[in-house]
Amino acid sequence: MTEDQFMGNIYQRFPVTIERGLGAHVWDINGKEYIDCMGGYGVALVGHCNPRVVRALKAQLEKIITVHSSLYNKTREEFLENLIKIAPKGLSQVFLNNSGAEAVEAALKFARKFTGKKGMVAMNGSYHGKSFGSLSVTFNPKYRKSFEPLVESVSFSPFGDLDSLRSTVNSETALVILEPIQGESGIHVVPDGFLQEVRRLCNEKGIVLIFDEIQSGLGRTGKMWASQHWETTPDIMCLAKGIAGGVPMGATLVRPDILSSISKGEQSSTFGGNPLSCAAGIATIQALTEDGLVENAVKMGNIFRDGLERLKEKHKIIREVRGRGLMIGIEMKFDVKDILFDGIANNLLLLYSGKNILRLLPPLVISESDINKALETLDAILSKEEQRRNV
Repeated sequence: MTEDQFMGNIYQRFPVTIERGLGAHVWDINGKEYIDCMGGYGVALVGHCNPRVVRALKAQLEKIITVHSSLYNKTREEFLENLIKIAPKGLSQVFLNNSGAEAVEAALKFARKFTGKKGMVAMNGSYHGKSFGSLSVTFNPKYRKSFEPLVESVSFSPFGDLDSLRSTVNSETALVILEPIQGESGIHVVPDGFLQEVRRLCNEKGIVLIFDEIQSGLGRTGKMWASQHWETTPDIMCLAKGIAGGVPMGATLVRPDILSSISKGEQSSTFGGNPLSCAAGIATIQALTEDGLVENAVKMGNIFRDGLERLKEKHKIIREVRGRGLMIGIEMKFDVKDILFDGIANNLLLLYSGKNILRLLPPLVISESDINKALETLDAILSKEEQRRNV
């Protein structure tokens, strides 16, 4: 592929050149159609080329593309108003940026400035990005090792273990950051009661609680925010991925008293809050709230997981099915590489988490017929895999 000559050996790449997309389907340059359960790593939240997003982008392109946040802009204003309407109570101020990693970087800075403390606690299995700050609170050593020393004063605690967290935090802890459902490490759902207890602990110790909802937020799990499953609100929340229907955007939602501790010039973004992203963001929120996509995530997620549980009963190589809504993990007993490539051969795009977990992040517009077809395809692929392995 010509791209490889210029981009280097940075990404795990698959032999597919995607030309166009619509809803939960994409087509390659040869016209081959795929059901997309990869969803651009969750970015295609409201579907590829969502009509609302396309119309909004076309209209904004005719007006203006960039307006720095040192100037005001009505499209940005409208986006912020729409975002705050769906935000968790109390998170009424926003720093706009361009990606999940940037949203996390801002959150770490805000928490440290507000508390005047340096200590940061993240979870075992966490993934928050690959820039220096976000990498510092990302757990997997394979991402960290080559770039150490990273930001200092970071500790990790087992995900879901409150006693361990209590022993990890101390008087110098500024923040605790966690994903309500861990994505990169394999769709691990937080144990019931854990978020509520972490919230109490942070209140007790004067620690800023940060939720990374970059992958789990915006309806993905069947509620607008995954943390709503456990009725818990953070002090800061990080968003990105599908927030602008496929256009790059990140957002850090913050309690006003925390953001007021940041002085002018201490945090900024040249492209953050540009009108093009904001127009797409308005359309995305409208799609989520007016087109029933959050409800569809519940319905289709249940259908998908029920079907996968039936496959688990049939195929011994499936160890576990887990997740919420349309954020689903399938843990296998073997490496999933061949399954990914067999999926491509059979018109199905799948994602992975590590070597032995399939991750499904389809657009929230996916239909029951698409899910049934995906299940049929997976059934055939797994049968082939079991024959190959003599299981």
